[in-house]
Amino acid sequence: MKNFSTDRVRLLTAALIYGVTAITAQAKTIQCEFKANAPDSHTVVKGDTLWDISGTFLEKPWCWPQVWGMNKEEIANPHWIYPGQVIWFDRAAGRLRLGNKIDANGGAGDYKLSPQLRMQGLGKDAVQSIPSGAIEPFLSQPLIIEEDELKNAPRIIATRENRVFLGKDDKAYVRGELKGGTSFQVFRPGKPLTDPITKKVVGQEAFYLGTLKLSQEADKGSDVHTFTVASAKEEMGKGDLLMATPPMPMQNYVPHPPEVDVNAHVLAIYGGVTHAGQNQVVSINRGKLDGLDIGSVLQLYHRGKEVSDPGGDKGWFGMRDPKVKLPDEQVGSLFIFRVFKHISYGLIMQVTEPVEVGDVAKSPE
Repeated sequence: MKNFSTDRVRLLTAALIYGVTAITAQAKTIQCEFKANAPDSHTVVKGDTLWDISGTFLEKPWCWPQVWGMNKEEIANPHWIYPGQVIWFDRAAGRLRLGNKIDANGGAGDYKLSPQLRMQGLGKDAVQSIPSGAIEPFLSQPLIIEEDELKNAPRIIATRENRVFLGKDDKAYVRGELKGGTSFQVFRPGKPLTDPITKKVVGQEAFYLGTLKLSQEADKGSDVHTFTVASAKEEMGKGDLLMATPPMPMQNYVPHPPEVDVNAHVLAIYGGVTHAGQNQVVSINRGKLDGLDIGSVLQLYHRGKEVSDPGGDKGWFGMRDPKVKLPDEQVGSLFIFRVFKHISYGLIMQVTEPVEVGDVAKSPE
């Protein structure tokens, strides 16, 4: 047993060293540069976001964790910058520091971040990663339903007095397994989301209709539950499906590159439009099981088209021009703010050309 424990410790140590080495190796592939016109300092004001502040100093805002020397815990919990504080650019060290206005010696005073401060610094005034108003509806509403979530979802089978549509405080009868839940969101499946490469259906858009609260669980020998409409955003009725209300996901992660190489494509653009611009939301065909987490930043590219090269080598018997793929062209950045298993929502942060369904979204270079 002693030898086994020793070997296990060695294996765990080796795994940890390998993990750190892999992350470090990946970080080194990303060139982080300060802007030539970066200011010596920036005083944080209300309305600032981490993305905006990062862009004030850095050519690539997702280099923010690297110049601060942040660990994974700090990336996931960045509630430590508030209006009135000053971010100083230490040019000699190539780092950013959080400090006071001026210390007693006439220089920038470092602001010591203790673990206690990190835990207490969860106030509403803390600087957010990205503008919350642009993404609030996507944080708590089931606008994307993955295939396995549609199976055996509870559904409304009847209404009191056979009403066609339900409104606030109306009763609804629901059949299905609640799995201990008492608060549910009501949705109606929309159009399928098709992977632009494999052409397989990977999920469905969903129309959020409102919320139901459990009034009375099914009696013994029955599977029909009584619910009350807590809120109604749209008309809901017989046949609509239920999903347990998810906890509000943490949204305030520091912008950072994903830990693994991600190569995704844009599945859909919210609102049913064909092109998206700055501060619009898109979904992509990669999620948490593919290495994405909240705050991951991807670069957006138009896929290079295939064109004929009439001057190149001919195909068989010289009957056709050979096809050549043009390089992908970078058009913007995408901040991932909600992740499902194999699908994610992202907010377009910077864009030089409209983003289209099928565009490439991959790890920063």
